[in-house]
Amino acid sequence: MKKSILFLAMLIISSSLYAYVDSDMDGVENAVDQCPNTPFTDLVDINGCTKKSLVSPHHFDVIVGASYSDSDYLTLNTTNTLSSTLQVDYYYKNFSLQASTSYFTTNGDSFSDSGLYDSFVGAAYQFKPLENLSLRVGAGAILPTYNTSLNNNNTDYTASLNLSYNISKFNLFGAYSYTQINDDDVSFVDANGTVTSSANYQNTNAYSLGAGYYMTNKLYLSGAYNSSDSVYQSIEDIQTASVYGYYSIDEHWFSTCSYAYGLSDSASKNYVSLRLGYFF
Repeated sequence: MKKSILFLAMLIISSSLYAYVDSDMDGVENAVDQCPNTPFTDLVDINGCTKKSLVSPHHFDVIVGASYSDSDYLTLNTTNTLSSTLQVDYYYKNFSLQASTSYFTTNGDSFSDSGLYDSFVGAAYQFKPLENLSLRVGAGAILPTYNTSLNNNNTDYTASLNLSYNISKFNLFGAYSYTQINDDDVSFVDANGTVTSSANYQNTNAYSLGAGYYMTNKLYLSGAYNSSDSVYQSIEDIQTASVYGYYSIDEHWFSTCSYAYGLSDSASKNYVSLRLGYFF
């Protein structure tokens, strides 16, 4: 008799254990879980709904890259330029900070140079006034780490606005930026004190328009038209047509590639860039 009672008790306990199911492993049984499939990193209330995420809102990425261009838009002499770049970004929700710099080596028929280009530090904020529309406003400083004989010696300031609109897998985008150029004008004189040439700076406007397509959830491709004032007066606008690709390797690694073709004599005729980034 005692064995029968013990067996029955074990059967009841076993049945109650097997009846308990918690598919999302949040500690709340499926039968009373009002928010199924909550992420494993979330803390939930008694109803199984998220009350706090354990995933940090702070993120970073580090991007390294290399680029090549086959002319110099200032001199219009035939040159080949190789550059290496380093970029670091910090993200907190919709806010981001960025810092970047690059080192170049230029060789031409009668000209060669190497060193740092100007460096950049800036901040941006992104928001969505509509479900499919994203706006990103930014501001930054261009630091005079580019040392030349043309008095590139002062910090410049820039502000930008980017728009992105998604239609299914298609993406339409546009961008505008304004840069206040604070560099000092410079004049070149000969042995007799006669001015032979000069470089006069001006503030610049730049914009781009383009469209992209999400080929897969890992691959994005786009094309754009870009135009910018030259920082030098009397130089025609810099116009290019460009293509861009972004590929997500895994949850941390990603890569980008871009190609731009010069549409004006003031632009590099060909520009190619490859970059590799790590997000954490």
